[in-house]
Amino acid sequence: MKTKAIALITACLFTGLLTLAQSKKAATGGASFGIRAGVNFQNLNGEFIGADLDNKIKTGFNVGVNAEIPLADEFYLQPGLLFTTKGADLDDNNNSKFNISYLELPVTFLYKPMLGTGHLLLGVGPYAGYAIGGKIKRDNGDIDLEFNSKLTGAEAIRYGYTIRRFDFGGNLLFGYEFSNRLSAQLNAQLGLANISPKTDGLDTDDNYTKNTGFGVSLGYRF
Repeated sequence: MKTKAIALITACLFTGLLTLAQSKKAATGGASFGIRAGVNFQNLNGEFIGADLDNKIKTGFNVGVNAEIPLADEFYLQPGLLFTTKGADLDDNNNSKFNISYLELPVTFLYKPMLGTGHLLLGVGPYAGYAIGGKIKRDNGDIDLEFNSKLTGAEAIRYGYTIRRFDFGGNLLFGYEFSNRLSAQLNAQLGLANISPKTDGLDTDDNYTKNTGFGVSLGYRF
């Protein structure tokens, strides 16, 4: 039931973006619709009981759609919808990999001046994410992630296997769109939300986890 609801929400958002782009295109002649896919290099940074998390970068991927809506000459608003995988390689003896799958809504304010035969791409903006699944893969057996915003003291043993579903933060974008409408871009992302649950008996200021990373992707505008 939950999977069907997520699929329905995704389809509605996809349709909304497409409709918005088409309506703006009809009104201004300048809006467009695009697709994008690429590779993520993600990590989970933070602290646990005052000590820094010592995780390593994990490779993931992203794929999605966006609309490009003109605001002024060379300036655009680019809302999107992505499926993206994040997480980290954990520093332990089990070769553990922390995998989280998100539906993500980035909203980028894009500066797109002419450069040569194409366009330079410079963007900045916020994103919001919703975790739809996750797993810790280990040599001695995988563990499914649980999602909760708060744990009781009795449940504190699950700290590290439980995260909050919602994430948000900021994006930076740098790239180039060629004259054939293909584009390549580099993205940097800084998570601002603490995705670790609040746990009774633990000081939240000393226990937090945030998504950070960067990636490269290719896109095409229709």
